Amino acid sequence: MVAAGVMVSLIPGIGSTLPLTKSPFFRRSSTISLRFISENTKRLEQQGHAIRCNFNHPGYQIQEEGQVDSHDYRVFLLDNTGKKISPWHDIPLHVGNGVFNFVAEISKDSNLRMELATDELYTPLKQDKIRGRIRCNMKWNYGLLPQTWEDPSSANPEVDGAFGDNDPVDVVEIGSTCAKVGEVLRVKPLATLALIDEGQLDWKIIAVSLDDPRCSLVDDVHDIEKYFPATLTAISEFFRDYKVYDGIPGNKFGLGNKPANKDYAVKVIRETNEAWTKLVTRSISAGELSLA
Repeated sequence: MVAAGVMVSLIPGIGSTLPLTKSPFFRRSSTISLRFISENTKRLEQQGHAIRCNFNHPGYQIQEEGQVDSHDYRVFLLDNTGKKISPWHDIPLHVGNGVFNFVAEISKDSNLRMELATDELYTPLKQDKIRGRIRCNMKWNYGLLPQTWEDPSSANPEVDGAFGDNDPVDVVEIGSTCAKVGEVLRVKPLATLALIDEGQLDWKIIAVSLDDPRCSLVDDVHDIEKYFPATLTAISEFFRDYKVYDGIPGNKFGLGNKPANKDYAVKVIRETNEAWTKLVTRSISAGELSLA
């Protein structure tokens, strides 16, 4: 469903076999207004909230609720029937042939830091503000791998016994295109960093979008420096220092303080997908996490 006065931006789809429609109208950039009939939308409009819906991946839509830069701003994903879905639980992880789905939380070169609201229904994206201000200016597309989870009850013996951070696995997508918040991209993992953030293990998968023109040129960690010069160093320095301005000591890295290769990244993805499976089947307590 889409609300009265809602501005809907139509953008070309990316690599899916689930088109919303065969009409050429949906294959060109446009803006249209559609009518919501939901009571929730009427309530939000009465409270002065903005609601915007953008077509994203041909199988999904992006719906924004609330005012940007406010604490109540949320970005939801909808399926192609207009139903809200969870970007964490309902988007499939595996695309096939070593390719994975990636949900963008932060757009490249943006200071609008968004993160998954893991304790809210449908786990929408919300703005992360630290001490009342927006935190960080991201130089890459940043987001999550759906259907993964870093288990906070499990100590990793390969990374100083650090426990998971209770979130999906993070991805740093190093391609040249600026992803929209909530956009679903197909990515190829190249490497991983074992970030230890305030004592918690917070994996960073370094990946590239299949739509990037250099994607076919890179296949592992050793290719990154050749085709994306200085990127690994910049990523490491960013995550080491990004909380320093909040008065928090710099972060550390495991695995010898250097990025691990593609095979290790895939191992991390596999293990965290297995942990997520235990979470959603309630083999492990979810605590305050939303599983819907």
